[in-house]
Amino acid sequence: MTAPPLPRPVMFSQHWADLTFVHWPVRPDVVAHLFPAGARPDVFDKLTYVGLVPFTMRRTAIGATVPLPYFGTFHETNIRLYSVDADGRHGVVFLSLETARLVVVPLIRTTMGVPYAWARMRITRAGDRITYDSVRRWPQRGLGSRLTVDVGDPVEPTPLEVWLTARWGAHTRKAGLTWWVPNDHETWPLRSAEIVELDDDLRDAGGVTVAGERLRALFSPGVHARFGRPSKVGP
Repeated sequence: MTAPPLPRPVMFSQHWADLTFVHWPVRPDVVAHLFPAGARPDVFDKLTYVGLVPFTMRRTAIGATVPLPYFGTFHETNIRLYSVDADGRHGVVFLSLETARLVVVPLIRTTMGVPYAWARMRITRAGDRITYDSVRRWPQRGLGSRLTVDVGDPVEPTPLEVWLTARWGAHTRKAGLTWWVPNDHETWPLRSAEIVELDDDLRDAGGVTVAGERLRALFSPGVHARFGRPSKVGP
């Protein structure tokens, strides 16, 4: 549950707020082709997982101190798989990341190889009920995701839920190479989340076929994350 030391310098930092985790089991052999060279599906009791994770990005800063007040605040929904490499680094591989902030899409796609997509997005909250809405603008216009949850009491995560949420980086593909982008943050404060509505196109559009029933959803008010210097994976 504790992040390893973050390679310096801190490249940027941000706050991930009002986040919900929704997960399904997946057979590793079914998704292995979706991983960049040097990374493979990470496995818990013979299965790996795909996650649908909507949230709001806030307080993005260059390094740890230079804020980006407009460009650093936006909604996001990502579809992610769980990865590990030969050095034992346990992270995620993003299949897609929706954002309403258009400038983020070409910038992060070009500099980091992360598959951001431009979408029309809204997050609304009434008491303990929160709804995440997203409709893709580009590419594959029209792909949608709508999730409504009722946020409940604090929960103690299971070993599987710790394994899914304690991820300290991402494997990405850029300029023909695979990169490890490390991060750290405090332990997630987790609450129960009862799904009221779920209508999602993004998971299937990522080419994932699930292998069982959905796990219980989890909500977090958020954590502050820092990102260190990327490093090349493999020789």
